[in-house]
Amino acid sequence: MTDPQLVEFDLPRLRMSALTWGPEDGRLALCVHGFPDSAHSWQALAPLLVAKGFRVVAPFTRGYAPTGPAPDGDYHLGALMSDLVDLHAHLGHPDDAVLIGHDWGAFTANGLAAYPGSPFSAHISMAVPPIGAFDNSGRGLVENLRMSAIQLRRSWYVLFFQLPFLPERVVHRAIPRLWKDWSPPGADVADGVATTLAALPSITHRRAAVSYYRSMARFTTPAKQYVGLHRFRFKLPRSPLLVLQGEQDGAIQLGYLDGVIDALPPGSRVRTIPGAGHFLQVDQPEAVGRAILEYLKVA
Repeated sequence: MTDPQLVEFDLPRLRMSALTWGPEDGRLALCVHGFPDSAHSWQALAPLLVAKGFRVVAPFTRGYAPTGPAPDGDYHLGALMSDLVDLHAHLGHPDDAVLIGHDWGAFTANGLAAYPGSPFSAHISMAVPPIGAFDNSGRGLVENLRMSAIQLRRSWYVLFFQLPFLPERVVHRAIPRLWKDWSPPGADVADGVATTLAALPSITHRRAAVSYYRSMARFTTPAKQYVGLHRFRFKLPRSPLLVLQGEQDGAIQLGYLDGVIDALPPGSRVRTIPGAGHFLQVDQPEAVGRAILEYLKVA
């Protein structure tokens, strides 16, 4: 497996660290992690993309070491989207760049696919379909209530993270459980847990990770410089989108994919990955790589 380089980028609002694979003149694939995760989760997928001519850049998003906490303290989706736009510009404004986002990275990819000024030529969303594309109308009341109850139980951590002070002090204990619950039965999650904990080494970093959820659930207002992007965070994509979901995802029920394709623009695709859980690029990197390359029409 190809070892990545660790690089740092001085962006307008953040000094961001990232792992990179491949030649600097390769087509840019910006791969963005979520929670509980880090840039290391792309290490099996990245060489597959590099073999097809890509340069893979996987940032540690704001608050995940070695990237530091956000200097402005903002963890709204608009801020996360802004960081990716800034990183794209820092890397030379390539007009053929691909954005691949997982979990929180998927939230940002979905939001940028809805933003008319997105600088990316293709958007790929993994494990979190666009919220605005969910369609519950095809299910009866009883089935919707049943799914809601299941999802509420799976999403217990979102509610827990709204508490003051305590979550950032104990989240490191919950991370192994989340990796196990969200992965296929029997999956070896030790490496994923270890690299995630390494990216959240202090209460300050853990508070940043928890703040993503607080910023979204409390519907607070982002800083002025992020408002323009933030308002697109839950809008339907305008650009075609590839949505990938693990068939054994323990975080989000597969049933929520029903009808998603009907809400997406022409050229979009929705695919499930057999044998994969929430961290599908870790569980089934070859299948994920094939799905991405087929969508991008890369031979």
